[in-house]
Amino acid sequence: MSLNDWLSAAAQQRESDGLVRSLKPRDIDSDLLDLAGNDYLGLVRDARVTAAASSAAVAWGAGAGASRLVTGTLAVHSELEDALSALTGQPAALVHSTGYHANLSAVTALTDADTLLISDAHIHASLVDACRLSRGTVHVVAHNDVDAVEQALSQRTQSRAMVLAESIYSVLGDDAPLPELAALCERFDAILLVDEAHGIGVAGGGRGLVHELGLAERDDIVVTMTLSKALGSQGGAVLGSPAVIDHLVNRARPFIFDTGLAPAATAAATEAIRIVQSEPARVERVNLVAAELAQAAGVAPVAGAVLSVPMAGPREALAAQAEAARLGVRVGCFRPPSVPDGISRLRITATAGLDDQQLATACKVIESVTQ
Repeated sequence: MSLNDWLSAAAQQRESDGLVRSLKPRDIDSDLLDLAGNDYLGLVRDARVTAAASSAAVAWGAGAGASRLVTGTLAVHSELEDALSALTGQPAALVHSTGYHANLSAVTALTDADTLLISDAHIHASLVDACRLSRGTVHVVAHNDVDAVEQALSQRTQSRAMVLAESIYSVLGDDAPLPELAALCERFDAILLVDEAHGIGVAGGGRGLVHELGLAERDDIVVTMTLSKALGSQGGAVLGSPAVIDHLVNRARPFIFDTGLAPAATAAATEAIRIVQSEPARVERVNLVAAELAQAAGVAPVAGAVLSVPMAGPREALAAQAEAARLGVRVGCFRPPSVPDGISRLRITATAGLDDQQLATACKVIESVTQ
């Protein structure tokens, strides 16, 4: 079959399944309330954050200019790494160009062919891909099934093991049983990797769920995160012991062979961290908004800022999304293969940027399209 024939067949199948996707540029002047993005704390357009980005771009240039092991490590990178360590309570941090790269680095550099990787069924695609690249043996367990993790660890034949979880999951919005997983990893001499993408800026006063639960600074726990959600910027980081960070600098291919994070995004994230630490009301607000939206949607309260509403199918989800937009609210839409359990959902994101009147409007629209 030729490439064009194969592509045509794939496109026809997507159309038949109701799974067609396309790029739709967002109007900068749109008056829709945005409950589809990941700007949890309303910092993407904060004047202090954008000013920090602008100043860094003028001082350092539009890009880092090279891999961080060549000439691409800038003072702004070190400042951000220090700020991330202080925020999360972790001893050290290593900034990457994306959260995706951070997950690829942490998993592939800290495992080998003699490692068992125990993966929650709902972990992010970046961690799924990292497991595939790890060269280790991958065992997928049911979502938040601690007993299944224990069984896999107790029966392993590999000399090393890594358990992978998200602190707060991006589809269901629930939290991982981190204390139980940490206890198992300590008992069975395994690494616990926790992706805090949806925990930073939301849980634990903004410092993340790992810190809130008293699990920071443990040598057997590695934290990854993105800078593109609550911190309103772009990029990612791996946090852990100095030995872990040193190993990544020397062995993590997604870090070694990638250009450093752009100065503007780096400085923006650092300023966002300062705001998180100095304005706790933002964190309180996003959690209040999430609770109000969950009630309007008729779903259980969530652990973070993301909630989802199951729909009958992909077409029904798209129809509800379109109706919400017609009524003035932009919401997300999860369809296979983006959902680990195959259930199409509306994805609704809380943001601290909503005032009381906007929140009331959003709740009214969400209720009308989901119940």
